[in-house]
Amino acid sequence: MEKAVRYPIGEQSFENLREGGFLYVDKTPFIEKIINGSKYYFLGRPRRFGKSLFLSTMKCFFEGKRHLFKNLYIDSTDWDWEPYPVLYLDLNPQQYEDDETLDLHIERFLKKEEDKCNIIPDVPNHSARFADLIETMSNKTGKGVVILVDEYDKPLVNNIHNRGRFEMYRDKLAALYSNFKSSADYIRLVFLTGVSRFGKLSVFSGLNNIRDISFFPEYDAICGITEEELKVNFQEGISSLAQKFKRSYDEELLKLKRHYDGYHFSEESPDMYNPFSLLQVMANRRYSNYWIDSGKPRLLAEQLKRTDTELEKLLHIRCDQTALAGLDIDSISPVSLFYQTGYLTIKDYDFDDDIYTLGLPNEEVKQGFFQFLLPYYSSVRETESRVFVVDFRKEMEEGRVDDFMKRLQSMFAGISYEMKFDEERNVQNAILILFSLIGMNVDTEVRTSDGRIDILVRTDKYVYVMELKYDSTAEEALAQIERKEYALPWAIDRREVIEIGINYSSEKRRIDDWKRR
Repeated sequence: MEKAVRYPIGEQSFENLREGGFLYVDKTPFIEKIINGSKYYFLGRPRRFGKSLFLSTMKCFFEGKRHLFKNLYIDSTDWDWEPYPVLYLDLNPQQYEDDETLDLHIERFLKKEEDKCNIIPDVPNHSARFADLIETMSNKTGKGVVILVDEYDKPLVNNIHNRGRFEMYRDKLAALYSNFKSSADYIRLVFLTGVSRFGKLSVFSGLNNIRDISFFPEYDAICGITEEELKVNFQEGISSLAQKFKRSYDEELLKLKRHYDGYHFSEESPDMYNPFSLLQVMANRRYSNYWIDSGKPRLLAEQLKRTDTELEKLLHIRCDQTALAGLDIDSISPVSLFYQTGYLTIKDYDFDDDIYTLGLPNEEVKQGFFQFLLPYYSSVRETESRVFVVDFRKEMEEGRVDDFMKRLQSMFAGISYEMKFDEERNVQNAILILFSLIGMNVDTEVRTSDGRIDILVRTDKYVYVMELKYDSTAEEALAQIERKEYALPWAIDRREVIEIGINYSSEKRRIDDWKRR
């Protein structure tokens, strides 16, 4: 009987993965690049994209555990496999929802490593103890210390909307990380991973020679799965899915590509698959929004609520690399936040002007993100959103204007006053989110010869031209469609054109009227 493939769902320990006979996509060529390159590295990637596993792989490599690397690329190199002292600080396990969590977490880390070295600390603070630990480990072994920090920025990202705690944690981390420079004589390598690069954190300002490889084409595939890696390592899983869903092998590849592929981390990046979702679909033999469901994007939803952000423009925005590379607590950019957390990715690059075009990576992110956002912009609960969307789509496809307009009206009923619906932008975002979830051909702010159509939706049988007014009347909205001849471009279209004027009342906090023609 042929042995079934073991997919490492949630397994972030390289040692456990290799000893347990799990599937492993060989990323060790990147270790060779790193050891022959700089001394200080930073890698930014979205959550659950393989950063922790790569750090664990480097930990085992520097500890000299050669048996774990049998038949992998790095085992064929001339590395001497002598062990180095390794410090692995993992900041991922905690949520950092109070003022003490970071101190307690670092205290446990230091105490554990000090006990290994028989160190009795005689200095007052964590930063000084960390410096003593690095020096002692180096002196005892005669080698530089390898320092690996996983999710170095999680305490900051989780408190990005809590200014006081953010600044407190920033100062504590900056003091700890300052040892990377002051203890340089005792260090072999520093490698930090995280979601974002906070430009004002002294770990970056103090280390002028740190290599941020987040945008380097030669490191694009350090995390995630390429198309070639998918075809080489996942043949059995793809065949199993194709058999279950009665599709050909190539059809299944296309399905996987649409749903989980599409990430790019530089202007030359190949398409990258989300490894977390890919492993899940292979193991479960079922398509789902695994990555989205594993961690809801509440931080992004909060940021959208706090800023006057036009969602559609954000999802098709052009920017330079500086807008993507870091976060500034004094001026949080939705663009950098969406990119660094994996909800936007590079879709195109203009080499002449050095400008990136961003967009949603794939169907998983599109469906999951909009479905999650809908309850933030409406009274539709998350558990009800899918049924709500399906019924709305059917009503639009069948031209049942009163039915889908009543449904749209109900969507705004009972919205929390925390939502800033006194801002017209959030009303437009809410409607855009709904239409995006529907999966129809929808555009907003469509230019015509005499103005802009607020919302244009096209189905097989109908073209809906919609004008949204804020604290006005539905009659005025409909009159504007007529006066500016918004429907004229579709006059000879085979589909029926339906004009709809909509008025949103900020006092009632809902759509209070609509008219159709």
